[in-house]
Amino acid sequence: MDILRSWREQKVMLKRRFSILLDLDFEYQEGQREKMMENLSIKLEKTRPELDLIFAELQTY
Repeated sequence: MDILRSWREQKVMLKRRFSILLDLDFEYQEGQREKMMENLSIKLEKTRPELDLIFAELQTY
């Protein structure tokens, strides 16, 4: 997947799409990105492949 949008832009877009998300949901320590993605998956009730697809879609807007 080509990353076309900054992480900041992606967070804003996700927060608009899913109103239950907070800035805190996107915080992670170096090397803990997978844990953050797992937490997002749980909070949004999406499988990891579904979450990956959502992030891919953000690149096309």
